[in-house]
Amino acid sequence: MFGTILLDVVLPIFVLIGFGCIMQYFFRLDLYTLAKINFYYITPAVVFTGLYHSEISLILMGEVSLFYALYIAILYVISTIVARSLKYSPGMRGAFTNSVMLDNSGNYGLPINQLVFKGDPLAISVQALIMTFQSFVTFTYGTFVVQNGKANTRKILINFLKMPVPYALVLGLLLNLLHSPLPNLLAEPLNYISHSMVAVALLTLGAQIVQYPFHLRRTAVYISMVLRLIAGPIVGFMLVFFLGLKGIPAQALLIASGMPTGVNTSILAEEYKNETDFAAQTVLLSTIVNVITMTLLISVSRHLT
Repeated sequence: MFGTILLDVVLPIFVLIGFGCIMQYFFRLDLYTLAKINFYYITPAVVFTGLYHSEISLILMGEVSLFYALYIAILYVISTIVARSLKYSPGMRGAFTNSVMLDNSGNYGLPINQLVFKGDPLAISVQALIMTFQSFVTFTYGTFVVQNGKANTRKILINFLKMPVPYALVLGLLLNLLHSPLPNLLAEPLNYISHSMVAVALLTLGAQIVQYPFHLRRTAVYISMVLRLIAGPIVGFMLVFFLGLKGIPAQALLIASGMPTGVNTSILAEEYKNETDFAAQTVLLSTIVNVITMTLLISVSRHLT
């Protein structure tokens, strides 16, 4: 099973990431434009169609919400204790907790989900919820701590409300609950956009990570990777067990708990000039090592029936 998952799911993901690396190396793609296309064009379409066609119940939504709240709270406690015990500076503590708590649930998590579950609407809906919660944490807590707690809270919340994903999620869920038919004029374009997610998102990720220098000398990078790729899935597995989740939701949540450090961690660090080298290295290293850990995690998830 390990070899099959590695060849059929995980390595194809990294082939597409590799194409992004190659294209960025030769052509210096406009990363700002690529990010906007993913964030404002493709991802909202995937989230909307996933929830619109899903069979997710309000009870399951509550369970997913509870899972994520507990998951992120536990990771916060673990990463904060580790950072304080190692006597990191306030700026480094913020960068470190971000590297553990903020994962790549969007342009990496959604493609993984689509390949593992063959586009199952329920699985996509679970991942869409996780991605929305992750976006909220990223652009509220993540932005706040990377500025050493000196950020304007009101401005942070306003910026979050400008993001399209939460609205796509609410609208898709609402139309689903109301059983409202979607005109073909809208349904077909949304389907075409959604089908481009895997290729475009992973090309973008490859183009983003190739710009990071490959010199891994900081111990903190390895500690962050262990917490993100090993402690994260362990916490996820425990929560799935204690919440009594089964089937596709349990599998999707366990897989979601093992994503590498999110590119937004590095973007925030660069934006606010806070531990930029550390943030870049955690993204790069965790993404590479995730070839192994994600394959193992998908194998384990197959037993959650």
